[in-house]
Amino acid sequence: MRLKNKVIVVTASTRGIGWAITQACAKEGAIVYMAVRRVEDAKKQVEALNKEGQTIKVVYCDAFKHETYRSMMETIMKEEGHLDVLINNFGTSQPKTDKDIENTDYSDFISTIDANLASVFITSQEAIKFMKKNRGGSIINISSIGGTVPDISQIAYGTSKASINYLTKLIAVQEARNNIRCNAILPGMIATDAVAGNLSDEFKAFFIKHIPLNRMGHPQEIAALAVYLASDESAYTTGQIVEVSGGFGIPTPVYGDLADTDQKR
Repeated sequence: MRLKNKVIVVTASTRGIGWAITQACAKEGAIVYMAVRRVEDAKKQVEALNKEGQTIKVVYCDAFKHETYRSMMETIMKEEGHLDVLINNFGTSQPKTDKDIENTDYSDFISTIDANLASVFITSQEAIKFMKKNRGGSIINISSIGGTVPDISQIAYGTSKASINYLTKLIAVQEARNNIRCNAILPGMIATDAVAGNLSDEFKAFFIKHIPLNRMGHPQEIAALAVYLASDESAYTTGQIVEVSGGFGIPTPVYGDLADTDQKR
């Protein structure tokens, strides 16, 4: 029960990584708020877990309506009186329009950046107000390996995630005096419904060739790190950009072509 009685909010938490984080934190004794658009659907989703003794609540938040970030925090404070952990899991991308520098319209470019940065900047800004009152807290940003390794497409997504990585360090430095920590988790290719639905089997197989651990990650592996960063065990950890990608991006660029051959130096 490493998170016993801690109040935690997780944005975009009905599926994939967000849902795994929600469950993992609840199992560790936290009071977890799922910040979602479809409130009634989410309430049904957590009924069984709450009956088992976990505490998962639902609060309305539409990531594309900035004012709901503020109302979300106000609701949590009204109900709980304090906030210990903010987990910024929301992120969006538009593969059909988010291409390379030559073929991406600026309006599409900036809309993705605005959505992804607002989901971290505004929520953190609001959370910090309340964390200062209880003399500390932890902010965890779910970024992406795409923010550190340039790609041949998705220029807006990569730029937004790189910005989140830098913003993470800024928050860590500026709020350390208030005992508020901020760290980022950078998932690589994770086996979620989004990956299954948006990427072909051929592309996934090609990508995995460049991952030293030779597989996709699991949402629970991201959740495990989130629990640590939310807990008091990580009280001396802040400003860290932690890649959870199976080693992707570390080897020589020809790694994927040579790993399964005898053509080694």
